[in-house]
Amino acid sequence: MDALDRLAEPGLDLLRRVDTLLATGAPEEHRVWPLLRRMQVLPGEAVRHFLDLRPAPLADAGHGVRRQVHGYDDVSTTLTDPVLWSGPAAEAYGQSRAALLRHLDEGPESLVGRLESTAGYADALADWVEGSRLALARALADALRSAEAVTVVAATSVLTGAASRPGSAGPRVIAAAEIAARVLAVLCVAYDGAETLLRQWGPSLAESTWRPSVVGSPRYDGVTRVGW
Repeated sequence: MDALDRLAEPGLDLLRRVDTLLATGAPEEHRVWPLLRRMQVLPGEAVRHFLDLRPAPLADAGHGVRRQVHGYDDVSTTLTDPVLWSGPAAEAYGQSRAALLRHLDEGPESLVGRLESTAGYADALADWVEGSRLALARALADALRSAEAVTVVAATSVLTGAASRPGSAGPRVIAAAEIAARVLAVLCVAYDGAETLLRQWGPSLAESTWRPSVVGSPRYDGVTRVGW
């Protein structure tokens, strides 16, 4: 359980009240409007969805992918074992073996390279989730102890006609808009971070394409010699 988990219950209760007040509107020029248009969701629902994001499954996925690399290492070792034969068939086999080794484990575009990139991306996402949850927890903590929270709770404990009229921009609605703006701003930064990670890692997560041997076609006019 992290800081966000501990603040989830009181934070969601406050944001439920904020959503109720925002349903009546907000001041036209308030900074909450661009955030609402971008997120397309009220802060309470946005936080409920974000609570499902956990760093541990992503970190575990990264470890699991790295374990797969050992299997490729074993195959590569087998392919590099010396073969006691010579001739056209041995040359053709050598060309195919070299191409397969390149595909398995040579550079970032190889299968091993893509596995390592995938594991790195999972680690980066885990770090992003952990940092974003901490930032959101801090925003909720600040909101819960703010004067705006007092105003919102008082207004929604006994919702008056003035608070429930569409377009009302009294102190209670302004307070709700302030809390919403603080929370949504943190979530916008978090999702910007996720998009940045995808742009950074995207090229290294592309499919690993087969790189065939560039050596000429094998000859069939020679003698194959096998020695043990």
